[in-house]
Amino acid sequence: MGGPTILLLPGLYNSGAGHWQTIWEQALPGAVRVPQQSWDRPQRDDWVASLAAAVSAVDGPVVLAAHSLGCALTAWWVSLGMPGVDVAAADKVRGALLVAPPDVARMDFPAPSFAPMPVMRFPFTCEVIASSNDPWCGMAVAQEWAGRWGAGFHNIGAKGHINGDSGLGGWEQGRDWLKQLGAVI
Repeated sequence: MGGPTILLLPGLYNSGAGHWQTIWEQALPGAVRVPQQSWDRPQRDDWVASLAAAVSAVDGPVVLAAHSLGCALTAWWVSLGMPGVDVAAADKVRGALLVAPPDVARMDFPAPSFAPMPVMRFPFTCEVIASSNDPWCGMAVAQEWAGRWGAGFHNIGAKGHINGDSGLGGWEQGRDWLKQLGAVI
């Protein structure tokens, strides 16, 4: 393969056919979608366990590519001590691309077990990508989380929730950020 395994972490309801994560899964060698027990009624502990198992199963380095609730999953996984990563291999996770993190504390958010959003410094490089018209998170909130996580922050303009409806296709700009995190694509 030649580089880290890219673990794709979709959000609520999974990522459909036109979503950049699905396109990456089909196009990028070493890209693997992390399956969840319930895409429609996510429970934080179940999702964290699935991520821990996926990271543990990879023999070698990992880069995370998270969308929406996958970003909150990543934050919770980090806050719980990164289960699935052996202490001797603390550098196993090379980085994370955190795209369109949702405001999990909103009253209308459909996955309440993910609230509140953990906001501690991540032990690996990460980049937060946000849209100026994301219906699930205001720009100021996403930017604040990026700062608290120690992440780079990128506003890509009015691209909605940066999903299949955003018209990004294979999303070359996202792939460039993924390369900067150490992915070989």
